[in-house]
Amino acid sequence: MLGLDGGDAAVQGTPRHAQKDAMTISTTAHLNFPGTARAALDLYRTVFGGAVQATTYGELGAPADSPEAHLIVFGRLDTDAGAQLMAYDVPGRTEPFSGSTRRESGMTLTDQPFFLSVRGETLDEVAGYWTSLAEGATVIEPFAASAWSPGFGMLTDRFGVTWVFDVQA
Repeated sequence: MLGLDGGDAAVQGTPRHAQKDAMTISTTAHLNFPGTARAALDLYRTVFGGAVQATTYGELGAPADSPEAHLIVFGRLDTDAGAQLMAYDVPGRTEPFSGSTRRESGMTLTDQPFFLSVRGETLDEVAGYWTSLAEGATVIEPFAASAWSPGFGMLTDRFGVTWVFDVQA
């Protein structure tokens, strides 16, 4: 089969730009906050371990007396287990983002566009993360055995981020 350029067609599902020079990419959750990015990153560091790197608007040239100079424009947590989270304070935003998630009859009902998922190999590992992040959170589904996992639970942390925890079956 020939492609439009007269060459061999790509393997189905392989983007054209990836055919010649294979590149490695990664995706990282980039969370937006209303002025609480530093506190959120610090909490996530205490839960997952690792190191936080943060750059403020002031460090990138915002006037020192600007109300947003101390806020995070680029924040990242690199966890001890190799996961990453990025965080950002939305300029001018002071109110929390709204959205709700609940469980009814074994189904998750939500108006949020995403959840963060924490999956581990052992019940003890995942339960430890759950316990640490559950403090001050709204528990949507308590962490317990489910039909598909030795441990499953959902919560929305004190910063409004909804997390799904499960143990790999």
